[in-house]
Amino acid sequence: MTVIENSKVTVVGAGSVGSSVAYAALIRGSARHVALYDIATQKVDAEVLDLAHGTQFTGSSDIIGGSDISVVEGSHVVVITAGAKQNPGQTRTELAGVNAGIMRKMMPQLLEAAPNAIYVIVTNPCDVLTVLAQEETGLPPERIFASGTVLDTSRLRWKLGERAGVSTSSVHAYIVGEHGDTEFPLWSHATIGTVPILDWVTPKGDRMTVEELDQIAVDVRDAAYKVIQGKGATNYAIGLSSARIVEAILGDQNAVLPVSPVLHDYHGVDGVALSVPSIVNAKGAHPIGQTTFSEQELALLHRSADALRDVAASLRG
Repeated sequence: MTVIENSKVTVVGAGSVGSSVAYAALIRGSARHVALYDIATQKVDAEVLDLAHGTQFTGSSDIIGGSDISVVEGSHVVVITAGAKQNPGQTRTELAGVNAGIMRKMMPQLLEAAPNAIYVIVTNPCDVLTVLAQEETGLPPERIFASGTVLDTSRLRWKLGERAGVSTSSVHAYIVGEHGDTEFPLWSHATIGTVPILDWVTPKGDRMTVEELDQIAVDVRDAAYKVIQGKGATNYAIGLSSARIVEAILGDQNAVLPVSPVLHDYHGVDGVALSVPSIVNAKGAHPIGQTTFSEQELALLHRSADALRDVAASLRG
């Protein structure tokens, strides 16, 4: 993979998600330099040391970190994972109040240290926090966006691939909208290879039904809750999906990923960050306006927007 020369990604937050992002970025060689920043000195120093001990075996060979903001300087991409984690039974939007306060305090400091970076927000609720962070910093929307439903889309493709009897990479389907309870699949564009999803004949000799697809969508939506219930946090898959976003930026790949920038006049949605298929490159994330939605999907997109708008308004109030 070709990346920006001497590229640097800094992960903010050395908890289970942040350390997994750094780990994935190292293993995949997502950037020439990987940094981990956290105000908890002992924790971040230990994570960096543990990662450094394995650099003989990784794609990137350079990991630094610490609790001084100077760690962030020179970053091309900053991935923000810092914040309170989602507890069992807690929705992402219930996290909003606590993490909005952390975001407001942190963003000016990060922007001062890395004024030219592209910012990827992973901290939940990532869509709402992206709107607040964009307002706080005044950055253009393409330069500050959430990881959105890149992970949810991977979950969907994995489940569909299992059912269809094909590799995950041969499934072409997207989860869009909120990264949360109002997210939904773009079934109108879902295919296995070139075959529309409902026309695909599975290894059992049958086809998937609309009811079955609806259940798969529910399972994908609730997947994080299931993982959190069992082990306390989701970390490996979000680490990998975040590293993938970093690679699209640093490699100037023009990759189509369902990230979540603040949308402006996107099918009637304005001022809300929602995941939609977007071109991700060295300049950031650019929503694909030509994406078509069925009438039902458009209604679901606006439902997502309304739900997030209400949360953002309560935090501003």
